[in-house]
Parts: sequence; C-alpha cells; structure tokens
Amino acid sequence: MAAPQIYALSVAAAFRGLDRQQQLYAHHMAKAAWNGTRIILRQVSPEANDIFDFIMALYRDCDGVWERTTERGIVQPHELQNFLDYAAMFLSNVGNYFGSGDQKFTPDISEESLARLASFSPKASDLLQRVKVPMLAKLPSSLGVPGPLTQSTYYLGDNVLASSDDIAAISKFMEEAEILPENTRLKRNKDTEEYAYDILQASIEHDEFIFQGRGFLPGVGRRIRLAQGDHRNELRLIYDCLQEAKQFSSNAVQKDMLEELIDSFHSGKLQTYKEAQKIWVKDKAPPVETVLGFVEPYRDPLGVRAEFEGIVGIPDPAETRILAGLASKADAFVYKLPWVEQNERKGPFEKHLFEPPDFSSIQSLAYNSSIIFPGINLPNYNDIRQEVGYKNIIFSNRMVAERVRTRGLHMVEEAEQETFKSHRFHSYYIWVVLHEILGHGTGRFLTEDTAGNFNFDHKSPPLNPLTQEPINCWYRPGQTWTGVFQDLSTTVDECRAEIVGAYLLDEPEILEIFGYTENSEIKPKDVIYNMYLQLGVDGLRGLENYDPVTKKWGQAHSRAHYAIFRHLLRDSDGLFTVACDTANKKLTVKIDGANVLQKGKPSLGRMLMSLHVYRCTADIENCRALYEDLSTVDEEALRWRDVVISRKDPPLAFCQANTFLGGDTVSIKEYEPSARGVVQSWAERGIL
Repeated sequence: MAAPQIYALSVAAAFRGLDRQQQLYAHHMAKAAWNGTRIILRQVSPEANDIFDFIMALYRDCDGVWERTTERGIVQPHELQNFLDYAAMFLSNVGNYFGSGDQKFTPDISEESLARLASFSPKASDLLQRVKVPMLAKLPSSLGVPGPLTQSTYYLGDNVLASSDDIAAISKFMEEAEILPENTRLKRNKDTEEYAYDILQASIEHDEFIFQGRGFLPGVGRRIRLAQGDHRNELRLIYDCLQEAKQFSSNAVQKDMLEELIDSFHSGKLQTYKEAQKIWVKDKAPPVETVLGFVEPYRDPLGVRAEFEGIVGIPDPAETRILAGLASKADAFVYKLPWVEQNERKGPFEKHLFEPPDFSSIQSLAYNSSIIFPGINLPNYNDIRQEVGYKNIIFSNRMVAERVRTRGLHMVEEAEQETFKSHRFHSYYIWVVLHEILGHGTGRFLTEDTAGNFNFDHKSPPLNPLTQEPINCWYRPGQTWTGVFQDLSTTVDECRAEIVGAYLLDEPEILEIFGYTENSEIKPKDVIYNMYLQLGVDGLRGLENYDPVTKKWGQAHSRAHYAIFRHLLRDSDGLFTVACDTANKKLTVKIDGANVLQKGKPSLGRMLMSLHVYRCTADIENCRALYEDLSTVDEEALRWRDVVISRKDPPLAFCQANTFLGGDTVSIKEYEPSARGVVQSWAERGIL
C-alpha cells in the first residue's frame, strides 16, 4: 500500500467564531456523528470493528509514543511507519476498503512483525489473533455481491442473493409494509430455521415483526420477518448526544428536526426520518449545519441500502455569498439545459418552479463517512426534493486538497502540464458547484400515485424527445428512483450530474459570478479548455476503480467519468485522442483545443438528454443498454488501465479536529496532518 497524502481539515478559527450556545450544539452533534463509527465499520466488513480496536489498543499501549516500539527493538522504524500508514488509511476510510473504489487495502507489514508489535499488549495480541487473517488476506478484493472475490455485510448468510425471485418478493413485501430499505440489512437463515430471511432494521427498539400472509415465500415455503435492533448500541449513544444537542438548538425548526431524528433512530421508521429531512431543508443558513443518518447507497450492490454518515460543519460567510449569488440566478440557467422548453412551465421533464435552494460553503468540524466528498446535495428522497426542496453544501476545507494536488497529471502532454495544474482547481470548483445545484437539483419524475393520479396528462402523454413518440413508462405507485434503477441508480445519477456541470460551465454569466472574465488573469476560455481536458483525464483515471477479474466497477463516480469519456471518444468527431505507450507506461489524452465547444458541448448534450429522459420516465431498460455499453471496458481500455494503475496517485487521507467539553465550555484541538496525527485524533474521540 502506498503511503497516503494526508491533509488537515482545518476548522478551529471558524469554530471559535461561534458563540457559546452554538459551540455546545456543534460539540454534541459532532459526538453524535463520531458515535456512528461502529455502524459504518459493521457495514464495511466483518473484521473492521476488530481492526479498529486493534489499532486503538496499540495506541494506548504506547500512549501514542510510537518510538517506544522501535526502542524496545520490537519492529524496525520502516515497519512501524508502514503500519501507521495503514492505520491512518483505515481510520480515514472508516474501514479496510477504500471509500473511493471499494477496493481492499492491506498493511505492508508481515504477520510476524504485527505479532511483535502487539506483544506488549495482551488486548492487542488477543485482537490480532482474530483479525490477522482477514486483515492481511487479499480476498475478498472488493465490495459487491457476496462471493469468492467480493463481499457485502448488507447481505448476510449463505447464498443470500442467489434467488432473484426471493429478493423481488422481499422488496415487494417491504414496499407493502412501508418499510424503507435504507436502514436495513438482509440475512438469509439456514434451511432448518423457521424463517427464511430476516430483515435487520437499525433501531434502538428491539423487537420482531412477523409478516402475516404477505411474508410467505412460495419458492421455499417459509416466511420472512422484520428484526429490529440492528446497530442499537451505537444508535443509543447517538440518541443521547442528540438529546443533549437539543438543549442548544438555535431555533424551533432545528429543535423539531432533532425530535423527529431522535424518534426515527428509536423506532427505525424512515418515514419519521423523512419528516426530519423535510424540516432540515427548511432550516435555512443555520450557524451550524448537520447531516446524520443512513444516507448514501453507493456501497450496496443492489443500490438501495445506505451507509451511515455524520457531518457537522460551520458556514464560510464569504464563499457562501458567492454560492448564494449563483443560487439566486439558477432558474435562468435551467433554461440552458437541452430538455427544457423555453416557456414558463419548462416542459414535462423539468420542475415548473426552480426555487433557489440553500447553498452554503462550510468548513467541516466532523465528517464521519467512508468517503469525504467535496460537495453534497441532500436529501436523496426525490419526493422531498420535488415537493419541499433540498440543500447544497460545498466543504471548503475539503476543497483545499483539490487545490494543491493534481491527480492524473502524467496523462497531460508535458508542454501543457504546468498550465493544467494552475487552471485545474478553477474549473474543478465550478464543476462541483454546478454538479450539486443544477446536476442533482434539476429534473422532474413522471409519476402515478396509489390513488391513480398522474403528474402528467396520461391520456395524451408527452412526447419522448429521443423517439418523438409518446412516453410509455413512468414511475408506478410506490416506485422510487433507487428501487427501479437499483445497481445503476447511483452511478447514473452521478453521471448525469457531472454532465450537467460540464455542459453549463461555459456560460459567461456563470463564469462571471466566480470572477472569470476577459479582464481576469485566468480567462473564461482557459477554464473551459481545462474542464474538457479534465473530462479526459478523469475518464482514464476512473479505470483505477474497475476490477477486470470481477468485471465490476467499485465507485459510482469513476464509472460515470469513464462512461462520459467513452461517449466523447465515440461521439465528438475526433475532439479527443488517447496515445498509449504500454512499454514505457505512458498514457496521454489530447484534445483539439480549437473545437472544444463546437464539438464537445453538443456531444455532452446528446448523452445528457438520453440519461435525463430515461431517469424521468423510469426507463431502466433503455438506460441499462446505453450505460452498460458506455461503461464496458474493452481490451484497449484494459491496456490503458494497466498504465493508470502503474502510475496511480497516492491515496488521500484526512486528519480532523476534536472538541472537548470542560464544564460548560467547549475547546477544540487540531492535529498534525500525518499518520500519527490521524491515529491520535481517533484515539482521543473515545469511540466506545
């Protein structure tokens, strides 16, 4: 494993700018976020919680003074550093699989050296006996459908996903019983047991509910049941933190949100969680922003069950003003999208009214997740997004890493590399912003509800712009985006949002909002050219997260980037070329700079139109045919991948602050951005 690049998520100055009440609220919410750690670890791999405890036991054995291990002659300095690099990566990813790519990583240290490292700590020695085999084993190499090469702790028991009929029946039962899947796992029991499957639901309440009548599986002649109480110990700790935080909420809206959140964690009912999300959207520009719950389904091989995450952040006023300026004009930019009709109602595939969302730039105080994104757009529930709204958040202290590092630089021609480096962040930042506000913020699902009401004229359906024929599919009663598109839902959603960002980036008024005019040092044409060059570089870099053995993609964004680039190679009339020298491990993407917009933008528009219409009309069949074709990795692309892997950028890790309560005063502590700093920060969080 390569040594990670470690960045500090600096936030102390922003935290000290809060008043006492706000600091107390932020502290308790951050504790709630960190108390979800063991839920995430349990969702990653069977061994992850024990590996976490092993790292913590070693830290406590030497009181964080790691030199003691080398002074004792237990291990060599390079062996210690290799282990600390692994520990930092494990803690930063909250598990032993990369958050970006879902591929397993192992420590570059022998079993014998690990045993010596643990020899002075009885607890560490005991834990090592439990974790050494899975921690050092190369397999399962990635997350995915349980099998010899991949694993998923969302699905437990032998052959749990073997019967597609059973899985379809269980999904139908859950839908009828109004059990949303995001906070559940599925366990297949042994054939000798009374119940064929248990649906494990995260909740403090611990009870069992037997499906009467509906829960009978014809294929096996047995029933399924709902077993509440999954992750209950961690949820109890989170519950207690939220009760403390409620005392220091800034307003009644925030307090109402916390009460719904508390109720949902207690009962496991996601309908209550959705009520909390609706209230959260209405809490505009709070002094402390928070996200907590089972949010993103990226790691579920079926694309419906979500990983826990907790985020607490403090707004950056200067950057937020710029983003608010964009949000206030966003409705005008919606009309620039290819499916939007130039009238007040915008046509059948777009919301008639685009209300400016809450858009803030925040410095994260606690970001407990397997992957720390530069920006997010929540909630993910499309009914809430269409009826109530959503929030966009950019993490300014996370963006620092993107400002100083240029991934995939070797794929750019040498003569262009310095320019690419100096311009990259300027394009990247706008791309992320547009991805969040207009990528995830646009679109209108055509739906039918349980009462037989349609949100379109079903007697005279709108024309499909791809076929010029009336649409013949839409979201039926109870259907959702993730339920219909399943394994494709997250990657298609990200792909569409990425294209929206790139498609709109050349708009002069957008560029002017961010300070790029003909009078600025970096000109609009520089930002635009760099954006399209990034599409090429990121498309090739995406191959890092493709597994040629399983033929599976490990990261939604990576698959999306590759699909976009593959489309551009086919469809943009020679705008891009790739030169590959496998002998010298050299891969270069080139672009016809004179025709970037003339060829590139129309091509992006064609792909965007297809994905958008498929998404709005629940057309999974045509979407799957297009997307799987574009994301197929052929022999030529495998050669590209070999070069990409041989020159892979170092993995990224983050070091985050902690807050401590002394009486009624909260202090903050930041740590050096090193492997030791990362381990120390986690040890001082006091995860139980």
